[in-house]
Amino acid sequence: MQAIAYGNVYVAQVAMGANPQQTLQAFREAEAYEGPSLILAYSHCIAHGFDLRYGMKQQALATASGYWPLFRFDPAMRKVGENPFRLDSPRPTIAFKDYAYNELRYRALALTRPTEAEELLRQAQAGVNEKYRSYEALASTPVVDGAAQ
Repeated sequence: MQAIAYGNVYVAQVAMGANPQQTLQAFREAEAYEGPSLILAYSHCIAHGFDLRYGMKQQALATASGYWPLFRFDPAMRKVGENPFRLDSPRPTIAFKDYAYNELRYRALALTRPTEAEELLRQAQAGVNEKYRSYEALASTPVVDGAAQ
């Protein structure tokens, strides 16, 4: 969001395991954009604490939970009268817990301090919901005179 606030930076959030076509499109747009570009790519690693053979599936779960929504912000879209912010992933279809508790980094607290883990999970779900609502609002902002209002 900070890079988007500049207004002249191409920004995309991608996850190859969730949508390879969106990932490829974002890279193509970023390369073609006449200005700075930033791509945030979900990258699983061994420290997440799950079998990395299922990394692409875990990326898809991150997106399905709303934890890692896919989007592209292309300032050049203003020149053609379109909203520069495009939300490429649908509304979350699973709970954050269904993604997070596949990973030891999240599950460890539930094993040792279940009460605290439950409260933090509730807060995390609320945060995911709010972030997605804010992205939906950005994506639905009308464009007037070449600028999103």
